[in-house]
Amino acid sequence: MPRLFFASPLCNILLTEQNGALTSVEFCGKQELPFDDNTPLLMRAKEELLRYFNGELTRFTTPVMPCGSPFMLRVWAELVHIPYGKTFTYRRLAECAGSPKGCRAAGQACNRNPLPIFIPCHRVVGSGGSLTGYAGGLDIKSRLLALEQTGHLPPA
Repeated sequence: MPRLFFASPLCNILLTEQNGALTSVEFCGKQELPFDDNTPLLMRAKEELLRYFNGELTRFTTPVMPCGSPFMLRVWAELVHIPYGKTFTYRRLAECAGSPKGCRAAGQACNRNPLPIFIPCHRVVGSGGSLTGYAGGLDIKSRLLALEQTGHLPPA
């Protein structure tokens, strides 16, 4: 599987490609990893992320292929419909995914999202708008939401 590691304004990121689609985005913090497969798809994903972090991109076009259970796939499909700069609650996400009582399951699907940012699970908040869980950490979630509100990524 081709992989590309790069330093972004958010944190170090590792992208993975398989069968012509992006399959994972991993936040690596300050860790450095020696992956530099510069495939056209990985370079496209990297460029789109950098444009997003600069406030220049609101919709991604890189093909993605998440792998998960049927319920997870439904939840992730709903996440891409949350407009840039807007948020949903876990309850609303569960309802949209066809499981009105599945708030916790929707939260688990968000936590297992292999393609954060491209599948924007950072746009899901707790009831009342509180910031709750994020696989990349609440600091990253907060910064991504601020980017989408202001057009500028706040410093760490």
